[in-house]
Amino acid sequence: MRPIISYGPRIPDETDLRLCGEVQGKRVIELGAAGGAAAAFAARGAKAIAVDPTAAALDVARARAAELSEPGEELRVECHQGDLADLGFATSASVDLVFSAVVLGVVDDLARVLRQVHRVLRSDGLFVFSVPHPVAVMAEAGSHRYGEGGRTISEIFMALVRSNFNVEVLAEPPAIGGSNTPPMLVVRARKLGL
Repeated sequence: MRPIISYGPRIPDETDLRLCGEVQGKRVIELGAAGGAAAAFAARGAKAIAVDPTAAALDVARARAAELSEPGEELRVECHQGDLADLGFATSASVDLVFSAVVLGVVDDLARVLRQVHRVLRSDGLFVFSVPHPVAVMAEAGSHRYGEGGRTISEIFMALVRSNFNVEVLAEPPAIGGSNTPPMLVVRARKLGL
């Protein structure tokens, strides 16, 4: 069984959504390491890198890599502690896929993160991420105004377009367990240009 790559709680995972594609032999960065996707990518044959501001989240990534390792074969996840936009360790156009689950919803300067992701991705590289769905955020906060407490779908879309990404997929997977509101917005965008 392939290790699970989760987009967040209560929604289908990569096994169902299939947005990341084959990662064997590719270089993959996970922004926000507590989900442990970097280890799952490493188990699928990728050169996996985890970035997180907290040491505790990177410890989770290392523990997941140890858990997924086969006897006598240690999975390696390169870990970098720092802001999600601090990708200076990666040279320009050297990464095939950047993945992030949930954490971009709380990033203050999304445009800065997007510029750095664009810089490190190879031409036609993929950026696949999930954020809390704006309608779910609105309902959870008890707000009556769309966009209060989080970015709207159009704000996310425009930030990607302005950073020179082509949005290929905007998915609103239904909640597992019967909620009327999709809990997450899942996006696949492709880098345009060099």
